Amino acid sequence: MRRPPDLPSVRAALWAARAVRGARAQLRTTAPADVVLPRLPELPPSAERGVRAVLRRQPSTCLERALVLQRWRAAHGDPRDVVIGVRGPATSFSAHAWLEDEQVDPSVGPFEELLRVRP
Repeated sequence: MRRPPDLPSVRAALWAARAVRGARAQLRTTAPADVVLPRLPELPPSAERGVRAVLRRQPSTCLERALVLQRWRAAHGDPRDVVIGVRGPATSFSAHAWLEDEQVDPSVGPFEELLRVRP
């Protein structure tokens, strides 16, 4: 059974929704390393539940998701690089972004690392 969201998780979800929209808008004209997300309110690490709920439900690219999670994690003392990788020849080319040390779904990997975005 799901428990109802607590206030910090709701606040984290609101931040995440704004952050995804901001990342999307900036990535049209800005390099991933130069994306600036909204200021994160002071919230406990447990409020990540709200961030993940938004990232599961709101349409977003893997790069947008990775940048939002990177900012959240860095604010809570767990800085990680965003890794951008590519795979395949030109006919089956694909790209993916994820946080360093996170598992990449083996059905879509392996990827050759192209770029890292530091927190």
